[in-house]
Amino acid sequence: MRRGGVPEPTSPAFRAAGWAPGPHFQTLVARALRSPKGPGYVRERLDTPDGDFLDVDFGPDPGPDAPVVLVLHGLEGSSRRRYVRNVARELFVRGIRPVLMNFRGCSGEPNRTLRFYHSGETEDPAFLLTQLRRRHPGRRVGAMGFSLGGNALLKLLGERPDGGTGLVDAAAVMSVPYDLALGSGAMERTLMGRLYSAYFLRSLRAKVARHGAGLAERIDLDAVARARTIQRFDDLVTAPLHGFRDAADYYERASSARWLDGIRTPTLLVHALDDPFLPADAIPLERTRTNPALELSLHPAGGHVGFLSGAPWRPRFWADELVAAFLADRLSE
Repeated sequence: MRRGGVPEPTSPAFRAAGWAPGPHFQTLVARALRSPKGPGYVRERLDTPDGDFLDVDFGPDPGPDAPVVLVLHGLEGSSRRRYVRNVARELFVRGIRPVLMNFRGCSGEPNRTLRFYHSGETEDPAFLLTQLRRRHPGRRVGAMGFSLGGNALLKLLGERPDGGTGLVDAAAVMSVPYDLALGSGAMERTLMGRLYSAYFLRSLRAKVARHGAGLAERIDLDAVARARTIQRFDDLVTAPLHGFRDAADYYERASSARWLDGIRTPTLLVHALDDPFLPADAIPLERTRTNPALELSLHPAGGHVGFLSGAPWRPRFWADELVAAFLADRLSE
């Protein structure tokens, strides 16, 4: 996927569906057309070391030696989202057991502690991967992350002294906002970006409201209700709840681009140049060129977690298939 250190389209290269042109069609139509069906799940509630909990959905186990892959959803997503279910299905048909983590507060029930999740939150994925290693000794373990979940996964791998090799044998990410500051700024400069932001903010503000009085001593609830940008929300909520000085400090410390050099786990990064959530010049090309553990699959089109191809009556979700095939190949070695 990289030849001579220069990113090239994956062979065969992704070809966007002509009936879903442009990044927003790719992003929104793919979201609508993915099937809600997926392999059956069994939910378990795991207590975390800090007294909170994670709701984790375990997919069916293809066999006693089958690899296991942890899937991390995006901002305000969950294991119920179609893109998560679709990739879980692609993993299962390739002989992999999918395990779907709901970030704190995303499983349909507020979490216990006065904290949420964010793009740089790595404690919970690390805790769960450690549990999977203990439950499945001898099996190969992988991880896959979408968008925010992909950013957290890359940071998790890169910040560990072993480059992530002690946690996972292979990883893949899709549509990662590698530079959170530039991504946040880009979302506010266009009408569509502001519409995307408004969608996420409605969910984020509602989540804060559900915690109610418990948060009143730590954040300004009235200001949160008036927040109209993701950056403003991060200034008011994400930063003070998670030990950051402000949104700028959070973006600097949590952006995955700065952690790519430390990754030693074989990792596939799938991205589109027209991703509306990140400017094309923010894609960390040089860091992917110089780290042999990273394989960049970069394409002119595809939107954000889109990569929609095929016919309207038989759509294909090209990147979902790609990441599942990559993980199946690496985890069979």
